[in-house]
Amino acid sequence: MKLDFQKTGGMIPAVVQDEADGRVLMVGFMNEEAFKKTVETNMVTFYSRSREELWTKGESSGNHLEVKDIQTDCDLDTVLITAKAFGPGVCHNGFRSCFYRRLEGEEWTQFEEPTYDPKAVYKK
Repeated sequence: MKLDFQKTGGMIPAVVQDEADGRVLMVGFMNEEAFKKTVETNMVTFYSRSREELWTKGESSGNHLEVKDIQTDCDLDTVLITAKAFGPGVCHNGFRSCFYRRLEGEEWTQFEEPTYDPKAVYKK
């Protein structure tokens, strides 16, 4: 079975979940090349829509994601990757997960503290 990259314009969402506790760490997009590289290297690789290039999580931060399991949904147009997370967090804002805000009433509030200083990690 092949994934259906064409249904969604050449890219599919990739949800990354921590193998340790099941927490959703981030969501990125993969084109077919990024998916193949992820499978071949066992390191989560996405396609950057803004930079229009492949990027392997952790290239600049060192906070990479090692693939433990890959699943797909019933439509073959989304993947769920269970990964071992290296480093204190995967969010470029300094948090363990990109999901660190929750809706309370009509406001988004931060419900956890950063786990690292992104200014010290991302020099660009």
